[in-house]
Amino acid sequence: MRKFLGIFLLAGMIMGHAKAQMPPMMGGRAGAGASQNMNIGHFYGKMVDSKTNKGIEGVTVQLRGNKFDTVTKKMKEAILGTVITKSNGDFSFENLPLFGNFKLNATALAYKTIDQTISFGIKMPSGGGGNMQQMLGMADKDLGNIKMEEDATNLGNVTVTASTKPQFELGIDRKIFNVDKNLMGSGQTATELMRNIPALNVDIDGNVTLRNASPTLFIDGRPTTITLDQIPSDIIERVELITNPSAKFDASGGNAGILNIVLKKNKKVGYNGGIRAGVDSRGMLNGGGDINIRQNKLNFTGSGVYNQRKSISEGITDRNNLLATPSNIYNVQDATNKGYFAFFRGGLDYFIDNRNTISVTANYNRGQFDNDQTQRVDSTIKGIPTSYSNIGTQSTSNFRNLGTQISYKHNFAKNGHNISSDYNYNKSTNDNLTNIGNYTYNLDGTQKGNPLLQRGIGSGGTTNHTFQIDYENPLSDDSKFEAGGRVAIRDFNNKLDQFRFNQLTGQYELVPLISSRYKYTDAVYAAYSTYSFKVNKWSYQLGLRAESSNYTGTLLNARGADSATFSVKFPLSLFPSAFITYKIDEKQDFQINYSRRVNRPNFFQLMPFPDYSDPQNINMGNAGLKPEFTNSFEMSWNNAYKKGSNFLVTAFFKHSTNLITRYVYRDANALIPGDSAFFSTFINANSARSFGLELTNKTAVNSWWEMTVNLNIFNSRLNATVPGQPNLVQEQWSWFTKMNNTFKLGKGFSIQLSGDYQARTVLPQSGGGGGRGGGGGGMMFGGGPQSGAQGYNQPRYGVDLAIRKEFTWKNGRSGNLTLSMNDIFRTQLFQSYSESSFFNQTNQRRRDPQVLRLNFSYRFGKFDASLFKRKNTKADQSGGMDMMQQ
Repeated sequence: MRKFLGIFLLAGMIMGHAKAQMPPMMGGRAGAGASQNMNIGHFYGKMVDSKTNKGIEGVTVQLRGNKFDTVTKKMKEAILGTVITKSNGDFSFENLPLFGNFKLNATALAYKTIDQTISFGIKMPSGGGGNMQQMLGMADKDLGNIKMEEDATNLGNVTVTASTKPQFELGIDRKIFNVDKNLMGSGQTATELMRNIPALNVDIDGNVTLRNASPTLFIDGRPTTITLDQIPSDIIERVELITNPSAKFDASGGNAGILNIVLKKNKKVGYNGGIRAGVDSRGMLNGGGDINIRQNKLNFTGSGVYNQRKSISEGITDRNNLLATPSNIYNVQDATNKGYFAFFRGGLDYFIDNRNTISVTANYNRGQFDNDQTQRVDSTIKGIPTSYSNIGTQSTSNFRNLGTQISYKHNFAKNGHNISSDYNYNKSTNDNLTNIGNYTYNLDGTQKGNPLLQRGIGSGGTTNHTFQIDYENPLSDDSKFEAGGRVAIRDFNNKLDQFRFNQLTGQYELVPLISSRYKYTDAVYAAYSTYSFKVNKWSYQLGLRAESSNYTGTLLNARGADSATFSVKFPLSLFPSAFITYKIDEKQDFQINYSRRVNRPNFFQLMPFPDYSDPQNINMGNAGLKPEFTNSFEMSWNNAYKKGSNFLVTAFFKHSTNLITRYVYRDANALIPGDSAFFSTFINANSARSFGLELTNKTAVNSWWEMTVNLNIFNSRLNATVPGQPNLVQEQWSWFTKMNNTFKLGKGFSIQLSGDYQARTVLPQSGGGGGRGGGGGGMMFGGGPQSGAQGYNQPRYGVDLAIRKEFTWKNGRSGNLTLSMNDIFRTQLFQSYSESSFFNQTNQRRRDPQVLRLNFSYRFGKFDASLFKRKNTKADQSGGMDMMQQ
């Protein structure tokens, strides 16, 4: 079945591409092009004195163009608008057709009359391809400072295409997946949505990997302390995969690049909004709404989401301890996690004038989850069963997140020439309470000794401050210079008090040895510059980034005073990048790129202090870790072989030095005197390299079937010297594939069928960038696979299905009803194997199969597509595509 599914997906990719290469049928629907002549054009500029360059108030500016005459049924010239310049000379015309020529006339007392012809000069790309976001951005045109008494300069041409958003787009340095119409995402979190994104792998605990490593998470182009499972899927507009970031982006993140989540934004004139609600087969409710109000110089947007969650998981762990006295531990786990999260977001844009904008956005996230877990642990020594344990774990966790951004952007008179700055503040806090009861029994059912009762009380927080400034200047039609600077400061604190029940006193007593309190500050300082230019069919982007960082960690005693401090200063490092693109023809591009990146060890990896929260899998850092550096190369070929279709092939190679990875050793267990335990820590591997091939094909098989297929084949190799153990050399070929099909059945009905298959693969190489445990299961007695390079994941596959009915009413109202189910065949079983010199272990887990969800969405408000402005802040990178959605 698995082999058949993989072959079927690969065949689907090849057949879809081959079929699309066939000559298209002649003819087409009459007048189809007319539907694209939407009135979304926008001219604006400033009338200035030719000698003083000061704005002129009171200039009468008139725009004439062709307009359809309902009487003669023909196009004829008419006045499209007349405005009077403001005190600073600003003028603006909106709601303009995109096709044809316009005549601009300006008159003022004591100034010469100005007459000039202007045009958007639409050039439809061959085959209907092209970057829709970039072209829509050009629909908004700044005419610059028009000097009265002098002839106007040549305005040049703008290429514009009005279209609905494609599901997949290719940028110069990123792959863009527009997911706001994804059926499977309704009423879920970003974690579930990532399962439908090509090139991404999502494990049972929601950990996302890209090319077998963990990417850095951004929201709206900036780092965040929010995790994917805290982001509602309904507020996400698109997902950007930046596999080989240029010098403009952070050099940190090492092996896997950047995963940028772009949230929905709405800037339509007037007011509009929507509400949505849903329920799943476990009785969990979700709901939300959004509202947007735009009047004159102010634009306000707000949204809120409330989701209840109930997650059920089960697992089996079978561990053989290879000690002088061999033993076996067989663990069966069942867990239920129930809770909720709420997400609120608001923003205000103040358009000072045509070229200056101030924006403020803020979000607040709140959640609580209660986890109830039971385990049955059977112990065997020398092949003879000796005892069993029943372990119960009850925990409650709360989290809160507050984020805000203040942005300012100034556009100079020349189109594309701007400077922007922003400050980002993001703070997360959490607290948790965990009670663990471990009762051990002899084989006859009698209790063996006193139960081990533990209690953990923890709290912590992370605060991010990010200051950034960016400058862009198109030096000519074929060249551009960019530069900027960035300061990122992260403050982290954590407290975990571990208690053990004293049978004699009847009280829980603090165990200082296994409790921990610590804080750290991580500061990164960076500056970058890039230069882009074009020579004939060749385009180049060369960049250089400089970064340095300081890291200070402090262990605290029980009263919060410093007890031990360590500091690491990473010297200034240079990170070059280069992108070279050759335009083969109107449909095909070839690109090669290179970048150097770094992954610096975090506090959990550096802290030389054991974490006993899982007594059988104890984590401890290594203060001697060095940063890992990665040199990354990519080659890509993109073929927009027909309208709305792309075939993308990317080959990549990465080589890392001092790769941060895990290894396991055995030492004394301070929790149980006289006993020993396994410790998981970090080392710098000698080297690691990976290479692979990614193929993505998106095509309209016919008028009612759209298919996207992704195939990834890669090889990973790691060399490590493990203290006290033989040198580790591990190499593994692997592959995975995803398919997403959308069927439009007519009368507003559509079906989305998606599936994925993951072949056997090495456990993710890097232990960097994550949380305390690196993202494992966090369960007692080996509840999750041992992280690091000492093992592999077994093959798995799954299929999801969703059905949607669209409704449209009068006055711009619309809605949809979506029914979806994940893992419809109950095949998503996550299995892994890991080993060391001390043990070997198999692990299998299943989580939330066959959950049925029903969601309804309702939208209201008038459609006005005239709002896309070049003055929008850099935080809004939607490129105007939100105009096309209701």
